[in-house]
Amino acid sequence: MSTQRRSYEQGHKPKCLVIVDDSAEWDRAVYYASRWAVRVGGGVVMLRVIDTEDHNQQWLGVADIMKAEAEEIANAALDRAAGRANGIAAITPERVIREGLPNAQILDVIDKDVDISMLVLAAGSGPEGPGPIITAMAKTVGSFPIPVTIVPGTLTDKDIDALS
Repeated sequence: MSTQRRSYEQGHKPKCLVIVDDSAEWDRAVYYASRWAVRVGGGVVMLRVIDTEDHNQQWLGVADIMKAEAEEIANAALDRAAGRANGIAAITPERVIREGLPNAQILDVIDKDVDISMLVLAAGSGPEGPGPIITAMAKTVGSFPIPVTIVPGTLTDKDIDALS
């Protein structure tokens, strides 16, 4: 991960990466990222990662159907998130769908887009913890190639407006 960030060079603009998952708090990250993008004149990249671990290659036809269904669900989630971003800040985010392990896909998207200058995640506030992505990243966040912003899932729109 030694790709030099170019977010603020001429011809580039800063972007933040937001993960759109099935958590209850994904909207908090989208809201923060959209407000941030308006403030800095940047953009938002929304990533949905499809888990492919359960696909049994022996049953290729079934795996293809499962993949198509997962892509349909991913597109619907990104449609909701993009609609939310547009409603908040009148922006049209970039959309990315990837297959595999979330942390590996997050790092690969960051590596391939030199304009991504921040990762925005929302943390759950329930007894089950902050969420699987944040929990998994906690071990590697110190060596991450960009800053990571974690938005508490309990913040209201008004709270986030005051921060962004």
